[in-house]
Amino acid sequence: MGQFFNQPDFGTEATVILPTDIITAQTNRNSSCLYVGTAGDVAVIMQSKFGPNGEYPVILDAITFKNVPAGSILPIIVDFVVATGTTASDLIALK
Repeated sequence: MGQFFNQPDFGTEATVILPTDIITAQTNRNSSCLYVGTAGDVAVIMQSKFGPNGEYPVILDAITFKNVPAGSILPIIVDFVVATGTTASDLIALK
C-alpha cells in the first residue's frame, strides 16, 4: 500500500489477524497495512523495529492508535499487532 519500498499502490493479499503478545516469525505481518472492521484501539509494532542484529522487537515497542473507527484502513506499515492494548476487532492485514 502507498509509496513504501517494494509495495504496490494497492493491496494484493489479505489475511485475517488475531492480535497476540507472542512475537515470532509466525505472528509477523511482514510490512502490512491494516483494515479495522470493528472500532476500538489498535496496538501495533511498526515495521523496522527489529534490532540492529535482527532480534525481534518486544511488547514495549508497541504503539496504540486510539479510537480507530470501524471500516478504517490505517495508512501505516506494521509487522505485529499485539493483544495488549488492542480492543478493535475484525482486523485484516493488507499487503
